[in-house]
Amino acid sequence: MRTLFCAICFFLVNLGFTLQAQNSPDCRTAIPVCADASIIGVADGSGDIDDFDPDTIRESGCLEKGSVISANIENNTSWYVFRAGTDGQIGFDIEALPAVPNGPVTSEWDFALYGPFDQTSGQNYCSIIGDGSAQPIRCNYEVNNTNFTGMGINPENGQAGAPNVTGSQNTYDEYLDVVAGEIYYLFINNFNTNFNGDPESFELTFTGYLVDSDQNSALDCTLRDEFLGFDIIACEGDPDITLSALNSPAGPDIANVEWTVDYDDDGTIDATLVGSGPSGAELVVSSPDSGRYFATITTMSGTPPTVTDSGGILITFYGVPQLQEVLILEDLITADDPDKYAVEIVPVGNGDYEYSVNGGEFQDDPVFVDLPPGLNTVVINDKNGCGFTVPQEFVIVGYPKFFTPNGDGIHDFWNVLGVDQLIDPDIFIFDRYGKLLKQLDGTTLGWDGTFNGRDLPSSDYWFRVDYERDEQTAIVAKIVRNHFSLVR
Repeated sequence: MRTLFCAICFFLVNLGFTLQAQNSPDCRTAIPVCADASIIGVADGSGDIDDFDPDTIRESGCLEKGSVISANIENNTSWYVFRAGTDGQIGFDIEALPAVPNGPVTSEWDFALYGPFDQTSGQNYCSIIGDGSAQPIRCNYEVNNTNFTGMGINPENGQAGAPNVTGSQNTYDEYLDVVAGEIYYLFINNFNTNFNGDPESFELTFTGYLVDSDQNSALDCTLRDEFLGFDIIACEGDPDITLSALNSPAGPDIANVEWTVDYDDDGTIDATLVGSGPSGAELVVSSPDSGRYFATITTMSGTPPTVTDSGGILITFYGVPQLQEVLILEDLITADDPDKYAVEIVPVGNGDYEYSVNGGEFQDDPVFVDLPPGLNTVVINDKNGCGFTVPQEFVIVGYPKFFTPNGDGIHDFWNVLGVDQLIDPDIFIFDRYGKLLKQLDGTTLGWDGTFNGRDLPSSDYWFRVDYERDEQTAIVAKIVRNHFSLVR
């Protein structure tokens, strides 16, 4: 992720003042903001990761390009995150500013707002935003006929926001009703910069009666104390993540920054790291260095002497999942119910995985029951989007409950499936009176339903499996008995 703007002013308590903020073009390092001052943002790039899945987002909700067919969903972007401080109404104005002092306004700002998110849910917000699982609740990709777009009332012409309708050409959306504690992500996108390549700026000002009543409590300003942002989930091999202390309440009053890391997230600091940029205020975290990172700022003024994001930020890099083993919980040998076979899929390491057997629906539970005997396949998918395994085979030793020896090539033979997994197996087939009809071993195709060249009738038949099993270095003889049906 590139750092696009590095100076930040003191956070001021009067709405008439503005502050300049480092830009974050990536959702995963969205800048925590408050409503106590307007924010000057500069956008010059879409970041080092593509925040949206291009195959799905262009068909998603109010991001369907509005009235402009060629509108870019992610072009020159800024991401912010805020937390509602109390219940009520919130809006914001995004004003396009000249690229150079006293110059013309050439930018064309659009936005999308996502939420509300529950901070206690453990969701990876940026992941579900990026894959379309979380739809924007407000967004505007229309052509601006003033220098403003946003939610609420356009301060330039008094236009009131209206519900979003794709293609409506309404540049303002209606106010948002919020509940204290809710998390929202604001995505600001510049459509025009791709035509000239120059960085352009905007001013973001929060509005609404909550802000008019108390701009310090309308949004939860303590979120800025978590200036490193929310925990980040990434994939091994992703671009570097740049953490910044420049958005802290210390503003530019930074003498130096000490970075530390707890790699195991066990409460013990493992290393002190060297930052980069102004006063060492940035730290580049590379894959696969998972851990909880902390920043302690020593101020120049000494008031306060230090500023720290005490909770730090947990960065977790996940790799493509790997299968460690398939535990056979119940098969022909161990099942209490011989018609129900069960396995447990065991991945390598801990991750947020889901599992599919034999091409079926994915499920979070790694235990599968009622599986067929014989050859099966499993796929493990990382729910954070870090990849999935190729289908991997495993065998359940078991038997089909019926067979149909009619020559159609389907279920024409009966045998114990996966029999080659047993030691020295012998299979004996009997009629209901105990007469031996056929003996099979591990190399036999199976029984075709005949005896002395004569087709036997539809009925239940019995079998016995004699085999050996390695148990704690001792070879133990085993016997299994059960029955199946011949259907003609």
